[in-house]
Amino acid sequence: MLTALERAQATAFPPGEYVGQESFMRAGEIRTLAHQARIGPGVSVLDLCCGVAGPGRMITAETGCHYLGVDHSAGALATARERAGKLPCRFGQAHLPPLPEGRFEVVVLLETMLAFRDKQALVGEVARVLEPGGRFAFTVEEGRPLTQRERTRMPAADTVWPIELAELTGVLRKGGLSVIWQQEYSSFHHAIATALLRSYRADSPQIAAQIGPQATAELITAHQLWSDWLGSGRVRKFAMVAEKR
Repeated sequence: MLTALERAQATAFPPGEYVGQESFMRAGEIRTLAHQARIGPGVSVLDLCCGVAGPGRMITAETGCHYLGVDHSAGALATARERAGKLPCRFGQAHLPPLPEGRFEVVVLLETMLAFRDKQALVGEVARVLEPGGRFAFTVEEGRPLTQRERTRMPAADTVWPIELAELTGVLRKGGLSVIWQQEYSSFHHAIATALLRSYRADSPQIAAQIGPQATAELITAHQLWSDWLGSGRVRKFAMVAEKR
């Protein structure tokens, strides 16, 4: 059964595009990214910051990959395991980086690169666990670093670290990764951020009963800023695949 927060999220997405994701990505975008990363039957996939793993469960069910989702939240992982049911998904709890030991053909990072201030350290860890020819499939918030005024306005600003594309390309190159595909989704994500903002405002009493008034107010404030920034071009959104040389 969906929580109040999840019901609001589901309302914001077009029909068939909500699969339990905690992000602005539509299901079709997740499928496209998985396809570009060549995720298929038997491919080993490490999903970083998976949360309740809506996208991961969908990818596993549709491709037959060997999936491991990792997150720091024990509660989110418990939900992920329950909802995975009989799907062959594995889950582990960890603070990242470092990444879990092992070798993977694909590493996935959806909508959370923003939270890593030291992106070079993150990319270095991704490259370490990727097999030669392995792919790093991710989304990124592209733009200049936040100003002090913007940091003051944004809740949890210590997890909001956009990066400009030229710098990101250099970070990937230094880690031994080359971009093989990218797609901009700024306009689509602006639409979803705005729709989520409307849903959260409309359902704020029910959401506040679930997560508390302060967290609800911060959720609304953050989505107002994302709607503004994506609409104005202050931040752009990209999905990318980089291959280990």
